[in-house]
Amino acid sequence: MTDGADSTNGTAGRRRTVPGAAPAADRTAVEGLTVEHRTDPLGVDAARPRFGWRTASRVRGRRQTAYRILVASTPDRLAEGRADVWDSGRTDSADSVAVRYAGPGLRASTRYHWTVQVWDESGRRLPEAPPARFETGLLSTDGVTGWDGAKWISMAGKAPNSAGAPLLRRQTALKEGRVRAARLYVSALGVYDAYVNGSRVTVPQDGGTTYELLTPGWTNYDTTVSYFTYDVTGLVAEQPQVTLAAVLGNGWYNGRVSENSVYHSEAGNRLALKAKLLIRYEDGSTQTVVTTPGDDWRATDTGPYRADDLYDGQTYDARRELPGWTDNGFDTSAWSGTEEHDFTTRFPASRLVAYPGESARLMPQWDRRPRSITVHTGGGDFVPDPARTVTDPAQAATAPLTLHPGDTAVIDLGQNLVGVPRYTLRGPAGAEVTFQPGEMLNDTSAGADGPEGSVYRANLRTAKATSTYILKGDPKGETHQDSLTFYGFRYVSVTTTATVTLTELTGRVATSALHDIGHVTTDDSDVNQLISNVRWGQRGNYLWVPTDCPQRDERCGWTGDTQLFSRTGLYNADSVAFLSHFQDILIDSQRTYGADGAQFTWIAPGARYNEPVPAGGWADCGVVVPWTVWQMSGDSTIVDRSWDAMTAYMDWIRARTGDTYAGQGAIFGDWLAFQVTSTQLVSDAYYAYSARLMADMARATGRTAEAHAYEELFSRIKRAFVTKYLSTEGGRLTVRSGLGSPPPWTPGGSPTQTEDDSQTALLWVLKLGLYDTEVQRRAIVELLVQNIGNSAEYKAAHPGSTRVGYAENTLSVGFLGVNVLAPVLTEEGQVELAYAVLHQDAMPSWLYSVRNGATTVWERWNSYAKEDGFGPVEMNSFNHYAYGAIMEWMYESMAGIAMDPAHPGFRHFLLRPHLDPTGRITQVTGSYRSPYGEIVSAWTVRDGEFTHRVAVPANSTATLCVPTTDPDSVREGSTPLSQVGGVTYGGFEGGVASYELPSGRYELTSSLA
Repeated sequence: MTDGADSTNGTAGRRRTVPGAAPAADRTAVEGLTVEHRTDPLGVDAARPRFGWRTASRVRGRRQTAYRILVASTPDRLAEGRADVWDSGRTDSADSVAVRYAGPGLRASTRYHWTVQVWDESGRRLPEAPPARFETGLLSTDGVTGWDGAKWISMAGKAPNSAGAPLLRRQTALKEGRVRAARLYVSALGVYDAYVNGSRVTVPQDGGTTYELLTPGWTNYDTTVSYFTYDVTGLVAEQPQVTLAAVLGNGWYNGRVSENSVYHSEAGNRLALKAKLLIRYEDGSTQTVVTTPGDDWRATDTGPYRADDLYDGQTYDARRELPGWTDNGFDTSAWSGTEEHDFTTRFPASRLVAYPGESARLMPQWDRRPRSITVHTGGGDFVPDPARTVTDPAQAATAPLTLHPGDTAVIDLGQNLVGVPRYTLRGPAGAEVTFQPGEMLNDTSAGADGPEGSVYRANLRTAKATSTYILKGDPKGETHQDSLTFYGFRYVSVTTTATVTLTELTGRVATSALHDIGHVTTDDSDVNQLISNVRWGQRGNYLWVPTDCPQRDERCGWTGDTQLFSRTGLYNADSVAFLSHFQDILIDSQRTYGADGAQFTWIAPGARYNEPVPAGGWADCGVVVPWTVWQMSGDSTIVDRSWDAMTAYMDWIRARTGDTYAGQGAIFGDWLAFQVTSTQLVSDAYYAYSARLMADMARATGRTAEAHAYEELFSRIKRAFVTKYLSTEGGRLTVRSGLGSPPPWTPGGSPTQTEDDSQTALLWVLKLGLYDTEVQRRAIVELLVQNIGNSAEYKAAHPGSTRVGYAENTLSVGFLGVNVLAPVLTEEGQVELAYAVLHQDAMPSWLYSVRNGATTVWERWNSYAKEDGFGPVEMNSFNHYAYGAIMEWMYESMAGIAMDPAHPGFRHFLLRPHLDPTGRITQVTGSYRSPYGEIVSAWTVRDGEFTHRVAVPANSTATLCVPTTDPDSVREGSTPLSQVGGVTYGGFEGGVASYELPSGRYELTSSLA
């Protein structure tokens, strides 16, 4: 057994020719090896880690029939018969997702090497996968075991909220001998930047390295704190001494964001560090350096980090820099000692756990440089100075900018993003430069908070969101980026107290959505911009937890937004670990903040807006997210881990509403909808939805009795719903969505009167089948078509409806209808209407924001309009991903890459593109890296011919639905597709020919005329 990591990866597991091996010409490879849904992860704390892999092959019908997992202490031991940790033996199975380790107990802080052998459909063994690795963490949660005496330590005598971020450091002599491996395990109460021997600790990313932002992230600290593991071998090797150092920031632990949480203190929370450096030498000996109270660890708050807050920003005074303080040999005689923090006394049951995914980090490939620079002069008038204004993007990206007192520079990065500005300054010592980020520019319209061309910041509410830098006067220039806060911004306003030259301003992008795995593009530039806006909204709001907005005094983990966007989020980015971790946080929140310890909360972790009030559609996140993650990943682990919490939630609703089979209530209703639906109807629909998902998850995980019970519950909820809300009075079917109350709190600018036959109500009735007969279904579809169509005749017949004020083919849904609208229309045969709504750019519509210059998705359909100005400031984020949930329909119905619920994880899936009957989109390219490999669906319509390029990954199959007027015209080359080997013809109905496809790549054509 080899403890720790080798300082070099080595080369082993060499490919061998074995009897029955697949010929090399097959070009088949086993790739994408993961452990716990991560590549070569450090700090794995799972006792039985989950392995995954993919088979890449252009050979049609390629599928796995058996596998063999080998785990060893060194790469060389992965050779045949030498695996000294675990050999699964040949296992006849097609499974390649979340295959559990079943060997002897793993050791803490140990690197393991592994590979997998795969046999194909002919019983031939494929070329072996290159060796992969994983490394265990401390394999404990008590904060004691494996920590070798490390304590939570704070700067002695420092009062909470006093000026200056704590700087902590310890220097230790290393033992004699060559260092083989070094690992740093670290956490903070607050957030940290960690240093080893003068270098800030980085993490691997895209073939290079990058910095994390705001580690260790946000949890309910009273129940769970995360720690991280770093390979710091290169920073320790060849050194006689080692210095550990850290900067501590307030983060979520000591900020307004955590008001109303168990651990919040009105007087402020003291910040703390906990760390262990484990060094292994070539001779087999070890050495540890841990955080302990006393004088070994020294601390000061006199450094340059003067103030930091997630809402308000950061102040950095370069005159106070302490050169060399993170490196060996620095004099700390004037510094304070440290003392033990009282956290373990206050919260003895809090668990210290390895973070189960990847951190939020800065992503250089998405950074943005200025697209324009406008300098406004002072003197009381905000007047652009043409001589210093740069409108050419290429020039603006690199142009130096000299500012004088009274000047204001407004810099446009061209993209609303989340992260921090990075900049270089030259000027005199003591000059104070203030950067104020914002999402929009003021114009002369209503709601502007400053002169035309200035940065609009009213929607930040009480957040100051300001980066302040005080120069030390270095003539070579001073480069800085904040590390203890984050901002949501496209524009930056810059002012200075002395003449200063600014260069190299960059908007540095931070996110937890690190790996894009899905893409959709079309030949419609407006739709492509909407797609870009959705992706950027996800990047900005997937930051440690899925937040609601990144700019104002909120930035919380709102669960309604999370659940409705989760499928889009999983199509776009590798988010399985991210959302699974959020589910763990939500379960913690349920126990602490949910009503009766059973209700899932509307925010997680606990934060300033948390209340145990019924919130259907938000609380149901605790059921929707496990179902969605399982369906998209094929891994039911999240279902099993959440089962007790989900059943507690469902039992809680049942106990509250009894035999009425009503939902819990819904304080937010269909949030920010332009047509108001009864909150109780929304809640009742979500109760039914959660019951259906529970039945589905129960069946899939062998809980047969529970599956029957939830099916019966759904049936009873449906009966109560139909009885209450479906009226046939006067011979006309009505969905009584006006029966009951509107949301009890409706933000400014929103309608407040409920209406019957609202779009959201009709959509949910159709989605869940909450009707009795096909006649009713057709009537409900017609009601929906008329509502959306919103013709002059419809308006005349509904003079009291909010629909009267809007154009034809507009939507009126809020948060809880937005991800249902296009899928339900498509399912009900109303594809043309779905596309008509997509293309609409009158308000309310998806493209309305695009027409008004959006680069991310807005919170409101009308957050801003050139003709009407800014929406109400109390609820007006310009980066709010919820309405971006339309993108799941773009993947599934427009590109045509759709999951098959009967075969989670895309083991079998659907290729069913729906062409645009409006004719505006004639070309779509979609791709998605499923757990089995990349799925491709790219289609073009031209001159009455449909061309379709598809890829079905090895070890999966697909049902292909081809639009055509004649199934005989569906061909691959000159061969009818029905006659292609391995393909099974499924029939022709409604202008669609269907086929069952084995894995492989296909180039198809069919006639549309």
